[in-house]
Order: sequence, then C-alpha cells, then structure tokens
Amino acid sequence: MKRGSVFGILASVAMCGALAACDVAEEDRPVTSQDFPRPYRPVSDLSGNSFSTEQIRDDRREAETVMDQAAITEGMTVADIGAGEGYYTVRLAARVGPEGRVLAQDIDEAALRRLGSRVERDRLDNVSVARGGIDDPGLPPNSFDRIFMVHMYHEITEPYAFIWRMRPALREGGQVIVVDVDRPADQHGINPQLLFCEFERVGYRLVEFVRNPQIAGYYAQFEVAGERPDPRDIEPCLQPGDELNELLINDEGSSSGEDNDVQGP
Repeated sequence: MKRGSVFGILASVAMCGALAACDVAEEDRPVTSQDFPRPYRPVSDLSGNSFSTEQIRDDRREAETVMDQAAITEGMTVADIGAGEGYYTVRLAARVGPEGRVLAQDIDEAALRRLGSRVERDRLDNVSVARGGIDDPGLPPNSFDRIFMVHMYHEITEPYAFIWRMRPALREGGQVIVVDVDRPADQHGINPQLLFCEFERVGYRLVEFVRNPQIAGYYAQFEVAGERPDPRDIEPCLQPGDELNELLINDEGSSSGEDNDVQGP
C-alpha cells in the first residue's frame, strides 16, 4: 500500500474522532443541512439566555462599546441573532432610533415570548421578534446593515449552513458582528482563528478583530467577499492544534491538507 494511502486512512480515522459522529447517520441532521459539511469541532450545549446580569454588563459598558465599534447609527436596520432576553435588542433599538429597525431572533420559544413581552412593555415600536432555525436564520434578503451574533455562535449546530444562508441578508456594505470568548467550543466559546476560518470558507472576510475586557471576550467584524460557494464545495476547518494536521501528509512528506488549515485574518 502506498504511503499516501496509509495516511489517507489515518486521516479519515482522525476525522471520525474529531467529529465524534462517523457512526451517526446523516438522518440526525436536518435535510436542509446535509449538503453542507459538519463542523470539525464540538458544539456547545444551549446555555441560559442571560450571559451575565444586564447591570454588570452595563457597568462595564459592554453594549455601548460593541455598538460604537460596529458604528451603529440612527436609521440603521440591525438583526440581533440569538437575542435571548434582549440585552442587545433594547439597546440597539435606542441607538438606531425611530427611523431604524431591529429584528430580534432566537430559536428558544420561551425566550422569545419573554422578549416579546418586554418589547410590548417598553413600547419598542422599531423592534420585531421572530423565531429562527438551527441551520437558517430566515432573514429577508438585502435587508440589514449589521447582523449581531453575541455569545451564541459556538451554539450553532450547523454553522456552515447557517452563515451561508445568512449572507444574502446583508445590504451592500453590511457587516456581521461576532462577540465571543477565546476558549474551547464545547465550553461556550470558540478559538478566534477557527471562527475566522469558518466565515472565510463561506465567503466572508475579516475586517476587524479586537480583544476587549469590557465585552468579556473578543469582537470580530466580517463583510462579504467574493462569490458564495456551492455548499458541497465548502471544506470544513480544523481546530488549531488538531492532530489531523500531522496526518495529512503526502508521499513527499509535505502537507497535502494545507487548504484545511485554519486561516488567520
């Protein structure tokens, strides 16, 4: 057997270990996701909808810091994905003003009911509340100046399908804002290099990255770049330090899986 074939088999075994899902049929995934690759990383369990108390977050000026960084101004149309109890939703509504719009979206029906009650109680006439899907945010095309994904990206079970379908919702010049924590993906965070790679594979470009204690993590900003790839052509990213990188070598001893390495900005 050729050396390359041996390492190809080892790579397949390593991929199974990384996915922990090679013995699980594709039927465990939504039909609408099966043209997309699985993420080669764990996915965090859904956590509570309150990342921290709102007072603590305001004391460190989290929302103000993020909205300033994202250049949120009056009249913008913004989506808050994974809105939860609405910490960002209500603050975005105040920032964009009566001429702007905020769409608050989540997959948790109970959280959406509570958020809907809050929106009605506070008379936030510029806010709409909607339920999204696990592999599709269901956003209308060409509608948003900014899409916020705050402390929730690591919980998306089908990230490639999700952000692929999210892309057409951005207006020209629109951007996606991700706030998360640099820690393992099964511990309610995601390595920023892995985040960059997953967005890049679906046709986005990183335009800004900042680590900031005021937001209890990091801030990443993306924009559309190039054509949106065919779902079957998307190559999943590997976690930094994954042993699979050492297995993907060819007969000459050089890496044959370089295109799968995590891409930086």
